[in-house]
Amino acid sequence: MRYIIYTLGCKVNQYETQAIETLLGEHGHRACAAGETADAVIVNTCAVTAEAGRKSRQAIHRLREENPNAIVAVSGCYSQLSPDTAEKLGADIIYGTADRVKLVETIERAVQTGEGGQSLDKPFERRIFEELPAGAVSGHTRALLKIQDGCVNFCTYCIIPYTRGRVRSLPPEIAAKQASELEKKGYRELVITGIEIASYGVDLEGKPDLADVVTEIATAAPNLRLRLGSLEPSIIDERFCARLAECGSVCRHFHLSLQSGCDETLKAMNRKYDTARFFKAVELLRRYFPGCGLTCDVIVGFPGESEENQQSTLAFLEKVGFSDAHIFPYSRRPGTPADKMENQLDRATKAKRAKQAKAVAERTRTAYLESAVGTTLPVLFETEENGAWQGHSDTYVLVRAEGENLRGELRDVYITGVSGEILVGKIIDSAK
Repeated sequence: MRYIIYTLGCKVNQYETQAIETLLGEHGHRACAAGETADAVIVNTCAVTAEAGRKSRQAIHRLREENPNAIVAVSGCYSQLSPDTAEKLGADIIYGTADRVKLVETIERAVQTGEGGQSLDKPFERRIFEELPAGAVSGHTRALLKIQDGCVNFCTYCIIPYTRGRVRSLPPEIAAKQASELEKKGYRELVITGIEIASYGVDLEGKPDLADVVTEIATAAPNLRLRLGSLEPSIIDERFCARLAECGSVCRHFHLSLQSGCDETLKAMNRKYDTARFFKAVELLRRYFPGCGLTCDVIVGFPGESEENQQSTLAFLEKVGFSDAHIFPYSRRPGTPADKMENQLDRATKAKRAKQAKAVAERTRTAYLESAVGTTLPVLFETEENGAWQGHSDTYVLVRAEGENLRGELRDVYITGVSGEILVGKIIDSAK
């Protein structure tokens, strides 16, 4: 069977896509080469915002039209939430956010018989973590390991708890075993991901936390550098930072879920911290991981957000000095409390505020890049372009350097300059 797989959304979706690819490969199936006809098309959907839902619908419709004779299977958060729409768009097989092994078996059967179907459950009734093979999406040099699923934070703008259900965690010993296996396969970096990894372990016996599982992974796979997925600021305290620093292999990059730099807006979002707690987390990370990259997500134009609230957010972005920030105008998501809030802002206002926030983010990113000139950064090289190789530093900045056949190699690079959003440097060591 030849297949096409298309992924939307977060690193968890990327992880689940590579798991589906691994399962398909174990069954003797392969991805379509250029010009080949697909027997099956798989769309791994996203529903985190209304825009993500629109892109998911668009992808299902387009791939159905482009592959009229293929079986079209959809999975992920959007199909969990809106299976009827997925069916109307031409999906033959509809799964949600569970049972990927069964999904692969259903696709195989449908290719043989032409019979599709649906398999959806109730996310909040799930109690067991779905263990899947860890690895990398085709063509990637870093591997992904999902250690947690589900979320019960119930932020007022977010639909994900309703599509993913309660918190479920992968036991530490299994996470460590999978990491060790990935190290043996030659991967140099592991991204530890989940829907809300700060809540890791609350469902497990003994309640091991994120620092515990990261420590166990680092011990089992000492040659893997470890990169953490998005973190809630409330988990970052003295013990957490000390444990991670002791590992010696945790990347100096932390993506923190900010969402707003205004306490009033954070409260309306039902976030579990204020800006003072967030800044304390920033100070701790910079003390234990000097020079670390700090990135964040920010939603502007939230319902009821005043101009004064917006200015508070801009001032906080400046105060923290993020190495990068992903700015999103608020997108209404039916089914969430925020969608029903009064004082929804118009599109023009949200666009204006997003532009203002992006301008601040660009300034702080430039300052961070310039601060790296004259330093040495470990870089995992990934791609070659115009005679030079590019890869990400441990601080998650793209770095370019000249060399031959560097794919998958981890090298120390002396940074000599900045070119746009990329650091430029010279390799100063041999392969590690």
